[in-house]
Amino acid sequence: MALRVADPAASLAFYQGALGLPEVRRFTDDGRLRSIWVRAGDAVIMLEREIKGAGPGGGSGHVLVLEVDDVESWIARLAAAGRHPIERTTSTVYYADPDGHRVGLTVHPREALIRAEP
Repeated sequence: MALRVADPAASLAFYQGALGLPEVRRFTDDGRLRSIWVRAGDAVIMLEREIKGAGPGGGSGHVLVLEVDDVESWIARLAAAGRHPIERTTSTVYYADPDGHRVGLTVHPREALIRAEP
């Protein structure tokens, strides 16, 4: 998944520093940091200064949701990193990354989120 970000290094502080996702690659163009990729389980989140394709110039209307074992421990961990929820449901807590992308941490089983085709 690629997210358009204003500053890949600032976004890395959230995704790696607060969420603990390891950096797997980074790209520069003419000495300028263009992109940092982090691993989220079997997926990669690409923190890209520019994304090819249509859409608004900043942020997005998307939400990135990551499955976790325990929401409460993540709330404590992120509070210690100076991050506070912007929204909460019974199974999911939402945060804003530095570019305003909504990032959810959920204990809702992935299987329940996937609907079988009729």
